[in-house]
Amino acid sequence: MKKMLVIHGPNLNLLGKREPQTYGRVTFDELNVLLRKSAAKADVELEIFQSNHEGDIVDTIQDADGKFDAIIINPGAYTHTSVAIRDAIAAVGVPAVEVHISNIYGREEFRRKSCISAVAAGVVSGFGINSYLLGIRAALSIIKTGGHTDV
Repeated sequence: MKKMLVIHGPNLNLLGKREPQTYGRVTFDELNVLLRKSAAKADVELEIFQSNHEGDIVDTIQDADGKFDAIIINPGAYTHTSVAIRDAIAAVGVPAVEVHISNIYGREEFRRKSCISAVAAGVVSGFGINSYLLGIRAALSIIKTGGHTDV
């Protein structure tokens, strides 16, 4: 059975409450239930982690090496600022798919730059919570092809 780690960054625990016009009305708990159901259908064991703290996210990424086949990460605001998360992803041998609920490239100028994208296997952005589901599908494809994204 394949194993994936979903990492939710800062403020994602407030889904459904925080700016619903941008992030939707699905709550954090509802999203995680949906992710678990989707993973189970694909015969994937899923672990979910959320933190508002950069160091905790870095530690979790580092601990993923050798334990998980892929990481799905929504770094939240750290997308635009965290060289530490970027470096952790680059350092471990686990492919990461960066996901965003909103289209970060169509938002404020400061949100259009991702520190993470250059070390991610790919990015899914702007499809609401479906970005996570598409991220799982992309990660499965990467796992099945041995890390190649050109399938």
